[in-house]
Amino acid sequence: MTYTIETQVQYSSYMMTTTEEYMNQEDSWDRDLLLDPAWEKQQRKTFTAWCNSHLRKAGTQIENIEEDFRNGLKLMLLLEVISGERLPKPDKGKMRFHKIANVNKALDFISSKGVKLVSIGAEEIVDGNVKMTLGMIWTIILRFAIQDISVEETSAKEGLLLWCQRKTAPYRNVNVQNFHISWKDGLALCALIHRHRPDLIDYSKLRKDDPVGNLNTAFEVAEKYLDIPKMLDADDIVNTPKPDEKAIMTYVSCFYHAFAGAEQAETAANRICKVLAVNQENEKLMEEYEKLASELLEWIRKTIPWLENRVAEQTMHSMQQKLEDFRDYRRVHKPPKVQEKCQLEINFNTLQTKLRLSNRPAFMPSEGKMVSDIANAWKGLEQVEKGYEEWLLTEIRRLERLDHLAEKFKQKSTLHESWTTGKEELLSQKDYESASLMEIRALMRKHEAFESDLAAHQDRVEQIAAIAQELNELDYYDAATINARCQGICDQWDNLGTLTQKRRESLERVEKLWETIDQLYLEFAKRAAPFNNWMDGAMEDLQDMFIVHSIEEIQSLITAHDQFKATIPEADKERMAIMGIHNEILKIAQTYGIKVVGENPYTVLSPQDISNKWEAVKQLVPMRDQMLQEEVARQQSNERLRRQFGAQANIIGPWIQTKMEEISHVSIDIAGSLEEQMSNLKTYEQNIINYKSNIDTLEGDHQLSQESLIFDNKHTNYTMEHVRVGWEQLLTTIARTINEVENQILTRDAKGISQEQLNEFRASFNHFDRKRNGMMDPDDFRACLISMGYDLGEVEFARIMTLVDPNNTGVVTFQAFIDFMTRETAETDTAEQVMASFKILASDKAYITVEELRRELPPEQAEYCISRMTKYIGGDALPGALDYISFSSALYGESDL
Repeated sequence: MTYTIETQVQYSSYMMTTTEEYMNQEDSWDRDLLLDPAWEKQQRKTFTAWCNSHLRKAGTQIENIEEDFRNGLKLMLLLEVISGERLPKPDKGKMRFHKIANVNKALDFISSKGVKLVSIGAEEIVDGNVKMTLGMIWTIILRFAIQDISVEETSAKEGLLLWCQRKTAPYRNVNVQNFHISWKDGLALCALIHRHRPDLIDYSKLRKDDPVGNLNTAFEVAEKYLDIPKMLDADDIVNTPKPDEKAIMTYVSCFYHAFAGAEQAETAANRICKVLAVNQENEKLMEEYEKLASELLEWIRKTIPWLENRVAEQTMHSMQQKLEDFRDYRRVHKPPKVQEKCQLEINFNTLQTKLRLSNRPAFMPSEGKMVSDIANAWKGLEQVEKGYEEWLLTEIRRLERLDHLAEKFKQKSTLHESWTTGKEELLSQKDYESASLMEIRALMRKHEAFESDLAAHQDRVEQIAAIAQELNELDYYDAATINARCQGICDQWDNLGTLTQKRRESLERVEKLWETIDQLYLEFAKRAAPFNNWMDGAMEDLQDMFIVHSIEEIQSLITAHDQFKATIPEADKERMAIMGIHNEILKIAQTYGIKVVGENPYTVLSPQDISNKWEAVKQLVPMRDQMLQEEVARQQSNERLRRQFGAQANIIGPWIQTKMEEISHVSIDIAGSLEEQMSNLKTYEQNIINYKSNIDTLEGDHQLSQESLIFDNKHTNYTMEHVRVGWEQLLTTIARTINEVENQILTRDAKGISQEQLNEFRASFNHFDRKRNGMMDPDDFRACLISMGYDLGEVEFARIMTLVDPNNTGVVTFQAFIDFMTRETAETDTAEQVMASFKILASDKAYITVEELRRELPPEQAEYCISRMTKYIGGDALPGALDYISFSSALYGESDL
């Protein structure tokens, strides 16, 4: 006859795992073969000892397992002892049907506990069938000794095996992988005992090559101190190639139940360690935030005075160096601080999310170190920075203008001083007192020519004075020298006017004495003098310095120069006419034999002077042409720089705006999982990082433009400042958006929220986000809650608003909305749970001792508790007792820690 035992344990509906695996775990004996003799021997001994360990509580025991259970009486008694329940009253008769009735009562009780027995009948037990009897006892052991074992969501055999592996992991020469050969050397059993009762076994003295000694040591210690009867034989286990798995499991399960109390304490300790680890990590993040915020604020505090320093330099070189220092600040010093500011905001948001998830109060930074404080300080820095750059560029323009005016002043002053040299001495002469009539008349004409010349120079003197006044108004550093020179010129000019007037009066007094005047000399003098002045003015204009900033301005100068060149033929006619007067004088003198001695009495200008100066004017014209063409080339180069910068800026500016809009769409899109959104955002972030080279290229073009003194650009509305601000906002936005999605993932995983729930939350939020800016007004938020089934009164809605908008900003962000919904649907650790865990460690006392903390907790967590727990003040406390109740409340912000 062939027998098969199949055992299936039915669990209650609330259990999430099944024990079908461990109930079927190769527990069926071979279908057509008898048990292995060695295994049968081990099972007989182990199962007998296990039954006796329970029957002795009722004052009885068995000697032969297949014989002593045949009448069903001790079988029923065994079930009553291990279950704690009363079975129906047994039949007292000794007939076979009485025995079968008693065994059936026992089997019915086993079936009532959710165990389905297949092919095990009362007749086989009553007949003393060894195989059926051992199978029945194994079924009882599985149901009442092993089924309830659970370690980290595993149960039965796997749970018991995992418990053994965990407990023996630190021990040398122990590697528990199964319930047969892993136990042959006895070290695993000794390790289990030493792990929970190190005072019973000196594990360091055990040897792997003495398996019999190790096994007997474990059996003896377990029987003597742990009340676990000897169920196995050391020689049988050592000499059997593969010991019986059921016998080993039965014996090891006794150790699990013996140490169950210690296991509960370890679980409680683990809970406390987990809570304390969260608290320590949060404190570390708070300290890091405070440190990073302090360093960033200190850098801003030190940087602002440097940017507020508006002490101007006196030279263009010094101001150019200031501009270069400012560029170094922009390129080298500021970018790391931008990253620190962004990281600070990310750390703050992550910390607040972790605090909410761990049911802790929100983190409030020290006064003046809030994210808003740092944002305000950063805004102030950027305002000062913008003002400093504008001031630098204004100062450079001013110094450029000053240098140009100073050089122009020197040039005009030199020309004027050159002209006035000797004029005072000339006007002060009294040569007319001893001159002849002819000479007096010549002197009179000569003086008239001088007056004409003097009037022509009036405009130049006024220009010199006007330039000096502008230099003073622009705060030229060497204004004192300019003023002194200008004053000297003006004083000399006034003196020349006075002397001229006095000489005219003197000459006019004797004018009546002179009758003859050489008209030709006079005409020469009169025409040569203004022509000479014209040539002086032409030379001055041809050598005049100029400063322009556009093609149009240089083109205007070229037009003026072309107009000047158009007057040269007419001027040449005047020169030839003047030279014709001189030739006429020579012709008359030659014709009439007049000997011309000395210079023209009416002018100091000679024909040679006119010719030389005329040649000088003609040489200056092509030089002026060359200067203007060079300036045209420079302005054309500047225009190319403007077009190049404008072309790039008109691409980069819209690109940044487009990316900002795309990131905004990704952040509110409900299609796909959070991980897919995170992947998309990471792709955007990498694309943005890769785009940095375009920003650097634009910075290079901007630097070339500033070095070329280009201050405006009609080809684009984007300035470098606009691009920088947009770029920094883009970096901050992508980092903040990634952080928000990370926090959503963290919230989803910590609270056990499904992707469908998150999508539903997002869909509800998007529907009521009417402005499409990622935020809801209070009225929209109320409508959203009502649509989700909330029955809201004014008081309840006000309470909810304090949760989602603690700073009274008037809006509800998506992150705050998610936090509120997860808080409504998920559970977290509470202060009461932590108190219950401490109560277990304290053996149900209202206080806990230092020794208990150090024994049950890892050193770091134990010292953390000792340093923060207050002294217990109850009357029943031992000296040094600590109050774990107030400490647990403080961990969750219900009191001060």
